[in-house]
Amino acid sequence: MRRPVDAERLRRFMQALGPEAEKDLRLYFTGGATAVLFGWRTSTVDIDLKLEPDSDRVLRALPRLKESLEVNIELAAPDQFIPAVPGWQDRSVYIAREGRIAFYHYDLYSQALAKIERGHSLDLEDVRKMLETGLVERQELLRRFEQIEPRLHQHPAIDPVSFRKAVEELASPER
Repeated sequence: MRRPVDAERLRRFMQALGPEAEKDLRLYFTGGATAVLFGWRTSTVDIDLKLEPDSDRVLRALPRLKESLEVNIELAAPDQFIPAVPGWQDRSVYIAREGRIAFYHYDLYSQALAKIERGHSLDLEDVRKMLETGLVERQELLRRFEQIEPRLHQHPAIDPVSFRKAVEELASPER
């Protein structure tokens, strides 16, 4: 079992990975890494990320960094679990550049929707923090859900009715 990842360890990961890129890339943090860097959680179990475009050299560096930095690294992003929300790249929040890698938070609306669909208590608490801090707006969250709703059939594990109900409950102004 590896140590929890705090903001300092995430920054060390970014600094160590940056020089590995041979061309300009974007790396998107999702999940706990976003929560830690925004400050509503002090640590996370792993670093979830998406790389665009793929880079063999960067992917080969991940196992080495996983060992040397004692962190868990997962290739995971909302678009693996729910339909991609249109415009997610444009809404992704820039963090920093290290070497030829530009680091971003994967679109917060996509992250919130994937967390709602997953439904775990920590995920729902993350969504509440996004709403409380104004990083995600309630009506916009519902609008983004409606953009992907016609494509939910592409993810057979999703129950569209319960997913919509969960989004509506969190997007309700009374919450």
